[in-house]
Amino acid sequence: MSAVLQNTPVEAIPQIVENLRSAFATGKTRSVEYRKKQLKQLYFLIHDNEKAFVEAIRKDLGRPAMETVFGEVISIKNEIVDTVKNLDKWAKPTTVKAGAAYMLHTTQINKDPKGTVLVMGAWNYPITVQIGPMVSAIAAGNTTVLKPSELSANCAQLIADLWPKYMDPETTVVVNGAIDQSTAILDQRFEHIFYTGSGNVGRIVAAKASKWLCPVSLELGGKSPVIIDHTADLKIAAHRVLWAKLYNTGQTCVAPDYILIERSIQDRFAAELVQAAKEYWPSMTKDVRDFGRIVNERHWKRVQSLISQSKGEIVMGGAEYSEESEKFVPLTVLKNVHPDDATMDDEIFGPVLPMVPVDNVREAIDFINARDQPLALYFFTANDATAEYIMTYTRSGSAVRGDMLLQYVINELPFGGTGPSGYGAYHGKHGFDTFSHQRAYVEEPANGILGRVVEAIMSSRYPPYTPRKLALFRYTLSHSAFFGRPKNPNESNTSLDRGVPKQVRTKL
Repeated sequence: MSAVLQNTPVEAIPQIVENLRSAFATGKTRSVEYRKKQLKQLYFLIHDNEKAFVEAIRKDLGRPAMETVFGEVISIKNEIVDTVKNLDKWAKPTTVKAGAAYMLHTTQINKDPKGTVLVMGAWNYPITVQIGPMVSAIAAGNTTVLKPSELSANCAQLIADLWPKYMDPETTVVVNGAIDQSTAILDQRFEHIFYTGSGNVGRIVAAKASKWLCPVSLELGGKSPVIIDHTADLKIAAHRVLWAKLYNTGQTCVAPDYILIERSIQDRFAAELVQAAKEYWPSMTKDVRDFGRIVNERHWKRVQSLISQSKGEIVMGGAEYSEESEKFVPLTVLKNVHPDDATMDDEIFGPVLPMVPVDNVREAIDFINARDQPLALYFFTANDATAEYIMTYTRSGSAVRGDMLLQYVINELPFGGTGPSGYGAYHGKHGFDTFSHQRAYVEEPANGILGRVVEAIMSSRYPPYTPRKLALFRYTLSHSAFFGRPKNPNESNTSLDRGVPKQVRTKL
């Protein structure tokens, strides 16, 4: 671990969590105005120190300044502004209609904070995937521990240094360190844990949380595929795929991991990728501008090994152009990659792009469905029926037609996975809901004249039970009449046909 990181003493962690629990019990974070003030402070923590964050992330990841400002600084500031603007509306109880039987009752859903929660961040986007969930946790009124990833050590220490200068240390605390600190934190009791990272660690987090029956949000990853059919504009697709793949040097959980491309257009698309790469990076060497680095030596060796072991045909790049001392791996594009290739085993998380040829879109869908559900699915097609077919017969955390990564930066959309790619969602109101308890509330008149009127009505529920009382409640409470009675009970309308839409049948 880098010497820049100052670890939180393990023995201090139980008391840190206990202090946060005590602070929550005072009701301090229940105030919506207090939450807004903390969110504004968080905004200025980012705004005032933008250059420091850009430099820290450059040291950690070699990432160009524009990628940090565009992909992290602007988006997190916008999310904070939108949250502050909408928080009163989000936090307001929701009145629900419970039917005629409860017309004299108050029935609503309160948006209560869950309590003391834990956010465990990831190294690849040290602002958005670490401070981003904190926006939601604070907005929902929780007291919170933030555990940044030790792999992006410069940014983790910067966050820890800045936090007490802007934020209330009674309600949010940063804990830094590695395995020992993470283990000590996970041994504490929380009301929610939000983890971003690998599936292997996600399983550990979920197992630890189960001791307390603590709900967990897991933002994981996986191999997000791209489907490209013969109707797509290959020039546009190549530029967008390449930009998304190499953003943050491919170290993005929703980066396009591999391409499923119709065999007849693979070579044409490969040529478009080569041309786009020359436009973006005229010289693909260790001195290339606007191209980041792998986070550490261990990950560099992992990515390098994938290239060396691959049996795919190299279109550009290759292991021989890598530089371990610089943690540099060049853009490497592979074609005619077999499904059992080394690059197809696990998430690549680096600048390596395999192309797996398929005969048609149906084969691509079968390929995807035979594997774990991805965090993201991308596809390029000019045919609307084909697009509908892809969306109908695949599952993924999110999907984008015609571009990449946009689902993450649009705060109005929920961001999260499904199955092995994770569960739970955040961003905007979806994040507020994740960190809130939807508390059912019923208020029945129990005093005065109205209380006596309601009691006269409701007293029919008391013993002794009679057929007349049952008939009364069956009449006033039953909703089953809504469905009516089917004309033919044996007739089924629920059969599903996995057939190919007529418009695309001849093209698959």
